[in-house]
Amino acid sequence: MSAPRTSLALCLQNTGYEVSLERRKLYRTIPDRAATRARMIRVVDETGDDYLYPASFFARLVLPIAVRRALLAAG
Repeated sequence: MSAPRTSLALCLQNTGYEVSLERRKLYRTIPDRAATRARMIRVVDETGDDYLYPASFFARLVLPIAVRRALLAAG
């Protein structure tokens, strides 16, 4: 089985999750159909653990492939 495709999202809001989420920070995300149906997003933190948060807290980024690869490699 292949690894899930990672994408990036920008945190816009962290109400109720101030300790866990930083506003204006880029986070890696993992596709999760069940979470999407529940209006949630699966986000990976600095430790490599993933958590569910309200999708409305984030803006998913659509970036050119080269930019996305560079950002993911740097992180």
